[in-house]
Amino acid sequence: ILMERKTRIKINRKEVMLAKMRNSCSCTPKKLKNFVMDFLPVLRWLPKYQYKEYIWGDIMSGLVIGIILVPQAIAYSLLAGLKPIYSLYTSFFANIIYFLMGTSRHVSVGIFSLISLMVGQVVDRELVLAGFDLNDDAPPVLQNDSQSNTTAFNLTIAGIFFECYAIGIATALTFVAGVYQVLMGIFRLGFVSMYLSESVLDGFATGASLTILTAQVKYLIGIKIPRSQGHGMLVITWINILRNIPQANLCDVITSAICIVVLVTAKELGDRYKHKLKFPLPTELVVIVVATLVSHYGKLNEVYASSVSGAIPTGFIPPKVPHFNLMLRVAVDALPLAIVSFVFTVSLSEMCAKKYAYTIRANQEMFAVGFCNIIPSFFHSFATSAALAKTLVKTSTGCQTQVSGVISAMVVLLVLLFLAPLFYSLQKCVLACIIIVSLRGALRKFRDVPARYHVNKVDTLVWVVTMFASALISTEVGLLVGIVFSMLCIVVRTQRPRTALLGQIQGTSFYEDDLEYENLSSVPKVKIFRFEAPLYYANRNYFLKSLYRLTNLDPNLEAARRKKYEKKEKQHLKKGDQTAANGLGIGENTLQLVPKQIDFQALVIDCSSISFLDTTGVNTLKEILKDYKDFNISVLLACCNPSVIDSLKRGGYFGKDFGSMQEMLFYSIHNAVQFANDQK
Repeated sequence: ILMERKTRIKINRKEVMLAKMRNSCSCTPKKLKNFVMDFLPVLRWLPKYQYKEYIWGDIMSGLVIGIILVPQAIAYSLLAGLKPIYSLYTSFFANIIYFLMGTSRHVSVGIFSLISLMVGQVVDRELVLAGFDLNDDAPPVLQNDSQSNTTAFNLTIAGIFFECYAIGIATALTFVAGVYQVLMGIFRLGFVSMYLSESVLDGFATGASLTILTAQVKYLIGIKIPRSQGHGMLVITWINILRNIPQANLCDVITSAICIVVLVTAKELGDRYKHKLKFPLPTELVVIVVATLVSHYGKLNEVYASSVSGAIPTGFIPPKVPHFNLMLRVAVDALPLAIVSFVFTVSLSEMCAKKYAYTIRANQEMFAVGFCNIIPSFFHSFATSAALAKTLVKTSTGCQTQVSGVISAMVVLLVLLFLAPLFYSLQKCVLACIIIVSLRGALRKFRDVPARYHVNKVDTLVWVVTMFASALISTEVGLLVGIVFSMLCIVVRTQRPRTALLGQIQGTSFYEDDLEYENLSSVPKVKIFRFEAPLYYANRNYFLKSLYRLTNLDPNLEAARRKKYEKKEKQHLKKGDQTAANGLGIGENTLQLVPKQIDFQALVIDCSSISFLDTTGVNTLKEILKDYKDFNISVLLACCNPSVIDSLKRGGYFGKDFGSMQEMLFYSIHNAVQFANDQK
């Protein structure tokens, strides 16, 4: 059977492109209105807001997220290497902008631990290059005389320069990352996220979590060690921690132990009884309030030298344009930051949309996240992303729309305007405890390794490599290593795919791998070969080796053997040495040159798993066709997809007029086998 292909309608691509450009460049009131409403999706859904049905769920979830957001914002400032006020700015502006531009109803956008870590690493590196000291606490001020006053003034000025330069780096990095995301949206480069597989993302998150955990240990035990920079930061930091353990602050150690026990216990109870609780317990806020009161009235900073958050100003700092010179310094660092931020946001948005049966626009999500970075960068904020934990809390507390994000922003605004100074006495070890406990989900991935290994060994290897690279080298390098390694795994899998000889399932017209299944019958005088990958230049040799090994016939070696045998026979016949030609002596010498007995007359190649052929692949099949034809073995192709057939046609596999195509190409293995049997 030779099926007739449909005639393709030729499309004039030039005319199509010109028509699209004319359509895009034309401006009508209707198109302008649609553009504005697409750019600001809030204009579409807010007029249709069902007040009675949605408002209480949005208020409740907004208040809960706002209460969770405040302590997390203050805590994550440690990761970013910035003052807590900047984390509060970030949380406020991100919620407002995503409310206007986002297409997901449930995702919570704001500060995220991994993004804060990536920002902090760039900030620390640039501060070191600029000659600043990264010690968290300022040196002690001298006695109150003229020299000490001068020293105190110099320290204050140095502290201001330090803080200004640090936030300058963070805003420049955030601005460039936002520009990248907007450009990716304009040029529709969202496909980049496809190269971040689940294994790469999980490994990256776990490795970064180990880095975050390591960076917080010094706050837990109250020791002062320099912030490690560059590759191998995790190992260097642990060496410094172990060397300085004798200088641990007992007050911070006890406080950390109590806070971790309380937080973990509350989280475990919350997870166990989450179906009975109407909203999550605000454990972080309770811990922060109690710890601040204890630290203030117990004078832990003055008496026990416990490190505290310090003064947090109220109100908003006047906006400022990010420094262009700093943008050039961090342009490369902004690219992985932009990709990771976008990927986490879109994946969470798609998860929520699938769960609650609505659609999102991935391209608009890229614009939304991009402007959540660009606009706040003028207001002393740093990079943002969607956060899984807060998104899950948001959905579990009755969130219906992004109105809940505005409510959360109002809670943060209340802290910014009035309540921020109250956190002056909050110990840094309490913030470190909040960060570490928030890493439970990522660190629990270690428990999933055996199950992951059971499902897929290659994906587990990708996870392990990405995790170790992210933890031991750096987060950016770890992400790049994970992407490259996962792509190499795909290449290796196509270079050495599964190959098999097939046998017939008795009483049917179906064929399967005779090494995998019992009770398969071989077809007399016919070999059926399956290759489970595209056939291209990288796996050509493996294809040929596997074919020759499984069929037990290498046409090139067999042809050479026959030529040598014939040459030997002619030499002996010329000499007239009939005895030697037919005797035992020469038989022993030429035994290895005797032609092999071939046990098949047709070779069927199952092409169902061959998704495409390149030029090398077509030439390989043509070579096989020619080589086996010399031994009167016909080569039949079965189950080829249309693109493979087109490649074979263009490569001249079926001849110039395709006259022999009907005898070389079959739409099922059984048809090819029947044709081979008829030919015999």
